[in-house]
Amino acid sequence: MIFTETNLRGAFIIEAERFEDERGFFARSWSSREFATHGLDAQVMECNISFSRKKGTLRGMHFQADPYGQVKIVRCTMGEIHDVIIDLRHDSPTFTHWFGVDLTAQNRRILYVPKGFAHGFQTLVDNTEVFYQTSAYYKPEAGRGVRWNDSAFGIAWPLAVEVINDRDRTYEDFKFLKSPLPGLDDAGV
Repeated sequence: MIFTETNLRGAFIIEAERFEDERGFFARSWSSREFATHGLDAQVMECNISFSRKKGTLRGMHFQADPYGQVKIVRCTMGEIHDVIIDLRHDSPTFTHWFGVDLTAQNRRILYVPKGFAHGFQTLVDNTEVFYQTSAYYKPEAGRGVRWNDSAFGIAWPLAVEVINDRDRTYEDFKFLKSPLPGLDDAGV
């Protein structure tokens, strides 16, 4: 596996290291040992599938408040997405900065999302499926989010939003706070 850190400290793009022959290829998609070697949380508590029927569907920007923060390991298993993360760690030099990457069934890239980040994605084609692993169990009461089009972040989404649910569309404006975000501890994670 090939680990490349993004411009947001602790967030990685992970690519399969392929071993090819006349049959096709073999590649490892998960190794807790390799994750730990790179200092990444390798604990997996849940695996989830998200399926979207229409191109332009937007899901996000979600996170879980502490003490229920989650690492997410995200992969597109069918179709294509533009995956976006926002650094919400109050003490981070990249606080409120975002990063986006295309994950597709063809490129098989994985995005490692640390605790303290909001996460969301937009489908680039119809009938897209996303598989993601989390380091902690989902707690509905700890669910939080920031709005996908808030000018505080200035995310450049590749397509017009065609489908979005009410919750994601109506999160309040983010405010640059002098103290940690509600639901986050003093370290901002």
